[in-house]
Amino acid sequence: MADSGTSGGETLLFLTDEQLRRGIEAMFFAYRAFTSDPDRLLEEHGYGRAHHRALHFINRQSGLTVTTLLALLGVTKQSLNRVLRTLIEDGLVESRVGRRDKRERQLFLTEEGLTLERALSEAQRGRMRSAYRAAGPQAVAGFRQVLEAMMGPDLQRIYQQMKEE
Repeated sequence: MADSGTSGGETLLFLTDEQLRRGIEAMFFAYRAFTSDPDRLLEEHGYGRAHHRALHFINRQSGLTVTTLLALLGVTKQSLNRVLRTLIEDGLVESRVGRRDKRERQLFLTEEGLTLERALSEAQRGRMRSAYRAAGPQAVAGFRQVLEAMMGPDLQRIYQQMKEE
């Protein structure tokens, strides 16, 4: 039988509202810290978090289509078009006609886009690296399980596909 307790003696089988509230607040504060460094850099360029997410996923899968990016980000077409238009006009993203389907637009980061994406992500990688090292491998595995369980089936499928690439 699996251990249902934590080192603090809290049972995981019957979580109280107080335990859940503490988890929610920890998530809020962790997210605030995780986004703080990139937010400062984004603000200097007049961008927001949607720009960061677009840069991240275009970097992750160079040549990805606008349709795929739309599905990954889960935003409206209008919202994504505003973000992409800005990134393209500012010379960070290049949009090319699809190789297989001329109706598709494929997205690529320019050298300037790669530089900004690296700067945005480096602080986050450093923060994650430090937290993972401090928590240890079991905690990291548990943390990933919790995050994946929160995603729901549709997002889990997308996430699994990305892990396999």
